[in-house]
Amino acid sequence: MKWRFVHIDETDSTNRWLKEHGGHDDMVVWTDYQTAGRGQGTNQWESERGKNLTFSILYHPEDITANRQFHLSMTISLAICDTLEQYIGDVSIKWPNDIYWRNGKMGGILIEHQLHGNSIRSSIIGVGLNINQRVFHSDAPNPVSLWQICGKESDCEALLQEIIGHLDTLLTQPVKERYLSKLYRRKGFHPYADKEGVFMAELTDVEDDGHLLLQDEAGRLRRYAFKEVSFIL
Repeated sequence: MKWRFVHIDETDSTNRWLKEHGGHDDMVVWTDYQTAGRGQGTNQWESERGKNLTFSILYHPEDITANRQFHLSMTISLAICDTLEQYIGDVSIKWPNDIYWRNGKMGGILIEHQLHGNSIRSSIIGVGLNINQRVFHSDAPNPVSLWQICGKESDCEALLQEIIGHLDTLLTQPVKERYLSKLYRRKGFHPYADKEGVFMAELTDVEDDGHLLLQDEAGRLRRYAFKEVSFIL
């Protein structure tokens, strides 16, 4: 694909910047510092100036229907994993699209779709990845950076180019089986919590629309949308 790359020194949010400045082109905007980066819901993203990779992608899908919008979440998650795995092992995806190294969170993804009937008119995919930050000061429970794992600085722009390269390839491929194979806690029973309380379950599937399927120790199949269940770390 032909992407237009834009670099800005600082912005409140690359997602918001694309909403205001994006047009009909497929674009990637990345910044050295994001003053109001956010994760899912009300979560805030901590990122030291010039240390991490914060970017957003404006993409206009041609053949992805609204009920298959989770395909983009799987695709960008795998593109990031494929890039990071050239430098480190033990990278996984915590459903739906957090990027993990072992039990530490390396990054998060926030996707906003503009729908037109049953089709996706455009998608803005916001990504924050911990790359060169050495110390985290927020109360986030488990952040980890590439520097903390490798002990050396990485080139954020080069990583961005690699991610987009992998994304180009994956957009033309079926990705669900690979996504399932990369999921955090893919095998075995682990603790989760929902409105009923804490329970042990194993991950069985993720549906095409993004719902998570867990099977508890009693054999009960549980189906969740995002924010309806939490991982007990």
